[in-house]
Amino acid sequence: MSKQLVLKNISKSFGSLIALDKVNLTVEPGEFVCFLGPSGCGKTTLLRIITGFEFQTSGDISYGDINLNNVIPQKRDFGIVFQSYALFPNMTVSQNIAFGLTMRKMPKHLIYKRVDEMLELMGLGEWKTHYPSQLSGGQQQRVALARAIAIKPNVLLLDEPLSALDAKIRVRLRAVIKRLQQDLGITMIYVTHDQEEALSMADRVVVMREGQFRQVGSPWEIYKKPKTSFIAEFVGTSNFFEGRKKGGSVIYGQSSLKVSAMDTVDTETVYLAVRPEDIEIVGTTIAKESCLASNIIDAKAELITFLGPVVSITVNLEGKELTVDIAQKEFAKKPIALNDTLHLYFPPDAFHVYSEIFRKLI
Repeated sequence: MSKQLVLKNISKSFGSLIALDKVNLTVEPGEFVCFLGPSGCGKTTLLRIITGFEFQTSGDISYGDINLNNVIPQKRDFGIVFQSYALFPNMTVSQNIAFGLTMRKMPKHLIYKRVDEMLELMGLGEWKTHYPSQLSGGQQQRVALARAIAIKPNVLLLDEPLSALDAKIRVRLRAVIKRLQQDLGITMIYVTHDQEEALSMADRVVVMREGQFRQVGSPWEIYKKPKTSFIAEFVGTSNFFEGRKKGGSVIYGQSSLKVSAMDTVDTETVYLAVRPEDIEIVGTTIAKESCLASNIIDAKAELITFLGPVVSITVNLEGKELTVDIAQKEFAKKPIALNDTLHLYFPPDAFHVYSEIFRKLI
């Protein structure tokens, strides 16, 4: 029977460096959780603590009613898939998949049966006698996945397993991993710095920064309701601008924008974030009579980028660059040219309001 994996006040220090700072999480049986964050945020350290390759400085980790604090990796019965595949070069695909089963001294006829199941599940049947050097990166990663799943682990842990692959192969393997997780009902914890990967795969996303959990929620919550300006910037794309609070509006340049979420801040200076796809173009994506007059601002189109399903338009809004995304179908109906003046509409409920702004290092 599947059990909860519980992390309670997990901290980890390397000398004076605090890698993890009292993080708490309960992972439900059969749940797919992604740890998402920039390099150095502590996500891989946390995964290593869950596997037992690293021990926390303080806090408790348990699986069901078993405390794992001092349990070695081999006894935790967790499957692990690394970024580097870590396949044995002198073993065939079948032998690599069988490795964990052989180490557990499973009877040979059951090993053969389980390996055949994995080969079929991962679409590797015709490659079973090949060696890793004869496989593509995507095939090698599928072998690594099959080897990890073959032992029927309680929890499957994946450390940026797709980051070394080409973009199209990554997308295909994302679908393979998600389907596997759903079909097998296995608990998965997946580490990535790729927000698209996290949003497309996870049941819950844990956004990490500087060793802390900054927001935990469904992909929809993380994207549509980012709690901080860091999350609004890191997950997806946001336009930011600074204004002055005045009642339920924000004064920005010559405009007084009506903003729905003004009760969330009590500072005079406020920072607004708005997703590029939430900005409307009057006469193209929205009719003028559907707009609040105060929230229409004119801006000049300075750059037009075709991205397939979406056309991204960079505009100059009172000296600041903003990006507006519209569907390619809408653009085709009424094309926009460079230097066109656009009437941009900012719906009051499209704004995220913050009292601080995340400053990128680059």
